[in-house]
Amino acid sequence: MHISLAAERLFTIWGIPVTNTLTAEFVVIVMLGLVAFFVGRNPSLIPSKIQNFFEMIIDFALGYMENVFGSRKMAKQYFPLIATIFLFIAASNLFDFIPFVGSIGIWNHGELVPLLRPVNTDLNVTLALAIIAVISIEVAGILALGFFKYMSKFFTLSSPLNFTVGLIEFVSEMSRFVSFSFRLFGNIFAGEVLLAVVAYFVPYILPVPLMAFETFIGVVQAAVFAMLTLFFIKLAVVKPHGAH
Repeated sequence: MHISLAAERLFTIWGIPVTNTLTAEFVVIVMLGLVAFFVGRNPSLIPSKIQNFFEMIIDFALGYMENVFGSRKMAKQYFPLIATIFLFIAASNLFDFIPFVGSIGIWNHGELVPLLRPVNTDLNVTLALAIIAVISIEVAGILALGFFKYMSKFFTLSSPLNFTVGLIEFVSEMSRFVSFSFRLFGNIFAGEVLLAVVAYFVPYILPVPLMAFETFIGVVQAAVFAMLTLFFIKLAVVKPHGAH
């Protein structure tokens, strides 16, 4: 049984390492692109069952975001970001349970290096997602309030207490890089290790129910990441306390 914390390098292109999580990531992106193309290529006023299904999901998500923001315009503005985050993470997590993922690879020094490895078991991927989410949150606040008013949430000289609270808020904002990335990475990597250990010691009894549970966890983690991004954007666009 081989468990590697870091993604395995397959080859390099112009000196840039290509890992098995990167190849899996591109496969997921292509799959999502194909689904989007075939679902949205021929929309009609009288929707098919598939079109109606996706329209119901989109309408539900927009309605939920409208309730959070209190504005249909803002819901439509940030829907592409939130939906993309959820779809990518959910598809990546569900992609992990396709049979050939992790089972097809190349032999290196007597060990099988899989060509495709679960995407979110690579901290580089989850950190990249965290950077996208946090920067989007900060940009949303700046666009809504203006640069100086938004910065006044964190840096103010109105009183020593407000200055201290602002610095604590700023540290809290920056800690989201860690919380976003390690939460997703930790949950998915731990699930993969658990499945590997169980499949090694009890191969015919526990793996199937555990895979079903990890599938549920994968979707939940995608929803948690997307919803936290949504709620933090909502907090970012709120005026600082005491502003008029």
